[in-house]
Order: sequence, then C-alpha cells, then structure tokens
Amino acid sequence: MDKRSDYIKWDEYFMAIAKLSAERSKDPNTQVGACIVSNDNRILACGYNGAPNGFDDDDFPWKREGNPLNTKYMYVCHAELNAILNYRGFRKDFEGARIYVELFPCNECAKAIIQSGIKKVIYASDKYNGTESNMASKKLFSECGVDYVKFSSDKKIEIDLTEKE
Repeated sequence: MDKRSDYIKWDEYFMAIAKLSAERSKDPNTQVGACIVSNDNRILACGYNGAPNGFDDDDFPWKREGNPLNTKYMYVCHAELNAILNYRGFRKDFEGARIYVELFPCNECAKAIIQSGIKKVIYASDKYNGTESNMASKKLFSECGVDYVKFSSDKKIEIDLTEKE
C-alpha cells in the first residue's frame, strides 16, 4: 500500500493554524491569527489580535471610529506581537524562523518581527497594500533581510470539531 498523497503541505498546515487562531479573536470586525514556526517545522508560538491581558473583553472599546481613546486602535495587541510575546522559550529559537499571518503586518509588528529574528513572513492578505504603514513594513523587511511572500493554495480545509462516534 502506498502512502496517502492528498495530505496538506507545510505552508497549508501552518496557515490553517494561523486562521484557526484568529477564531479566538473577540474583535467584531477583524480577526487575525499568527503562527511562528522554526526551520525544522516546529510550531513555536501562536497568537491572535485582542485585548491586552487584564483588559476585560466586555469593557474593551471595539469601535473603529470616534475619539481615538475610545476606539480599539490605541489598545489592541496584534496577532504577530501576541505570538512573539506568547513564546516562552529562548529568543535564539526565533532566529531564521517563519511567521504565518492572515494579514500583512503593520509597521509596528514588522519591527517586532525583525527584532525577534524571524526571517520570513507568509501572509494571506495584503488588504492595506499601498498605505503608509504597509509601505513602511515592506521597506523595513527589505532593508533588514526579512523575506515576505503571499500564501497560495487551491486547497479548502474544513475542520469539524464535533465529537466523532
């Protein structure tokens, strides 16, 4: 008997984990997940966008418009930063690692990615392409030797979380 041939590729596996992580986000508008992976395909950390630890999700200002102090933008932790901060190992483990993200990183997350030692970003969407933050991210990555590539797959993965009989 030959081995199964329709298994998912590593990139599909890790992007699926990033997308599944996004399902933990309480943000009513944008859910983003991230998965950091070592050179030998070991998951180091995952994260999603959300309120900082200790900030009650029910009291969090999830609005997108209005006084900046009453919107989410001044407070939310992005998926990439959360994944980096969630890691409990040694910083050197990130050297040469990859990060899988649903949305191309903002310039603040780009700096954290660079400083952590991650060397490749695989992203699903570049929704904010051409914005100043996006252009700054790409310039930072290019100048600092971090590759970025758009994720591509024709595979639809569905996960059934119900109990199997």
